[in-house]
Amino acid sequence: MFQVNEGHLSRPIVLPTTGEFRLLEILWVLEEGTIEDLLRASEDSRLNYKTVQTVLRIMENKRLVTHSMRGRAFVYRPRVKRHEVSRVSLRSLLRRYFRGSRTELLVNLLEDERIGNTELQELEGLIRSYRKASVADRKTNR
Repeated sequence: MFQVNEGHLSRPIVLPTTGEFRLLEILWVLEEGTIEDLLRASEDSRLNYKTVQTVLRIMENKRLVTHSMRGRAFVYRPRVKRHEVSRVSLRSLLRRYFRGSRTELLVNLLEDERIGNTELQELEGLIRSYRKASVADRKTNR
């Protein structure tokens, strides 16, 4: 479980499993949906109603989704945002495989032979702009 800080509020978020993440991705697009809606929107034809129902119940216990009633149908909505799950996933990856070292993660990415020059230039630009923003923040906080 990880803490996500949104403004001054902090709440724990559980890292979703692969199957839970797939359902969250659909819900982020739909914003809300019944199990039938999720099945229709899924590209995985192997999903069945009972499996999705069970996974959604587990996700509700983990506070990843919530539901309301529409007639007799449960309508599910995500309780977590995509960027929150991304941040929690990245923190988990960093801690589990890179001993918390962002540098070690970045070196691994840079050593990947599939990174092209365009992507490298984009990364350089991002680092430069973050560095400039950091310097500007330090100057205004003096």
